[in-house]
Amino acid sequence: MDEMLKKLLNKEIKPYQLDKLVGYKKATELRRKYLEIKTNTKLEHIKHYSIDEELAIKKNIENMIGAIQIPLGFAGPLKVNGEYAKGEFFIPLATTEGALVASVNRGCSIITKCGGATVRILEDKMTRAPCFKTKSVVDCIKVKEWIIKNFDRIKEVAESTTRHGKLIKIQPILIAGRYIYPRFCYTTGDAMGMNMATIATEEASNFIVEELRKEGIDIELIAVSGNACVDKKPAGINIIEGRGKSVVAEVFLNREEVERYLKTTPERIAEVNRLKNYIGSAISNSLGFNAHYANIVGAIFLATGQDEAHIVEGSLGITIAEVDEDGLYFSVTLPDLPLATIGGGTRVETQRECLEIMGCYGDNKVKKFAEIVGAAVLAGELSLLGALASHHLGKAHQELGR
Repeated sequence: MDEMLKKLLNKEIKPYQLDKLVGYKKATELRRKYLEIKTNTKLEHIKHYSIDEELAIKKNIENMIGAIQIPLGFAGPLKVNGEYAKGEFFIPLATTEGALVASVNRGCSIITKCGGATVRILEDKMTRAPCFKTKSVVDCIKVKEWIIKNFDRIKEVAESTTRHGKLIKIQPILIAGRYIYPRFCYTTGDAMGMNMATIATEEASNFIVEELRKEGIDIELIAVSGNACVDKKPAGINIIEGRGKSVVAEVFLNREEVERYLKTTPERIAEVNRLKNYIGSAISNSLGFNAHYANIVGAIFLATGQDEAHIVEGSLGITIAEVDEDGLYFSVTLPDLPLATIGGGTRVETQRECLEIMGCYGDNKVKKFAEIVGAAVLAGELSLLGALASHHLGKAHQELGR
């Protein structure tokens, strides 16, 4: 048995220490063998991969033992009429849910035949909301007024930590008793920007505390993240204020197109949307007034190296289906899409290739990517509501053996 493996099993060294002791590739292999022995499991498949261990361990993972494989398919071409994404695109989708890719592909085909999806970005910001403690609500109000008055000074301090991040506003500034939660909003370029916003906000928060104490206000920074951001959780404030990229995608189908491609009517789709996405969501107190945004967002996120925890934010949004001018107006509004085309998981070799399929890897590509994601969600939502309206959902799964 390998001497290092013996030391690992005898607890003489820790698994994470192997990287420096034997190198990244060997360390990954030894940790995998260690788990095989400790769990009496044969890890045959996770040892096969093509990604670079050194880069992954330095940037993306700790205690690496291999890689998992998720089936990857594509939908499209999908015609997008955006400000940044113009043309037809193929959409990579990583999922283990049978029939999902087929459904999105059907939506792409219908939208493309009907002239394409019109997509626009409404907002672009990443947020971080620290929590401060004061002596009283009176002091909280003073802090709020000081932050508003001194925004330019705070902005200068925050932006001193980053080349790409820009503090665009601090609002809303929420107060609960003697605690105050100012919501810092940044543009972060082509990076998703959560780390960027955190570092900048921490620097700015320390500055706020220092300056206010000079003015005799007893204030303490409790945490750089006070959960009013709101990061990686479903929240009404993110629907209202937006987070990441806020995107709207829409398409108009005339009556003949609805009947030909979706095998139903505009009235029937509008009724299903009202009863399912509005009343059904309201009666269950759901924050997502849509059919399945998370399906498409999740499959794209996994394929392209986005932070998978942000899928919960991407699940928020409102689907509109209305009978209009003897046809169907159909749209999706996604207020909360944290996206990146550089940094994080986007650099992993397989995820980078998926971004490259759409021409969305690298600088000055994130808004193009956001528009494509919005259009893809539109395609998936249209297809599912059409299947529900025509009572074909169960039949489709049955025919595909799912």
